[in-house]
Amino acid sequence: MLDQICGYLKNWFEKEKYIGDFTIHSNIIDPTLPIQDGQYIRIIGSVFNDGIYKMPLEEGVNLTDETFHGGIWLLAIPKEILDLATDIEAWQAKYGSVDSQAMSPFNSESFGGYSYSKSSGASADGSNSGTWQSTFSARLSRWRKI
Repeated sequence: MLDQICGYLKNWFEKEKYIGDFTIHSNIIDPTLPIQDGQYIRIIGSVFNDGIYKMPLEEGVNLTDETFHGGIWLLAIPKEILDLATDIEAWQAKYGSVDSQAMSPFNSESFGGYSYSKSSGASADGSNSGTWQSTFSARLSRWRKI
């Protein structure tokens, strides 16, 4: 989810960027990089492992062994963004299913004497606003880059 949020914001909160040839083996990323415990990194240019990861890798997160030419960015993601990611994941679990507003591309339909219309605005709890981006845009806008 963090990768999607940072992509939406066009902001990966990068501290340092390293470009070159990297090897990932047995869940270990180039040990010469100054990665701190608890820090997030972004892998770019990998065939198998592109994305954002918290270091050290959490249990159950496994990287595919490979050598690649690309980038590893050391990130400084604010706590507010991490908290928002938790909120967005909870919202997605509740409203992002096939039963959501996204189920039909139509705002209204009429057939056989029956018709209905969907609201185009957000309700008080954000459940009918369509996407996590529109639901959380006010809280995310502070960090959005153009």
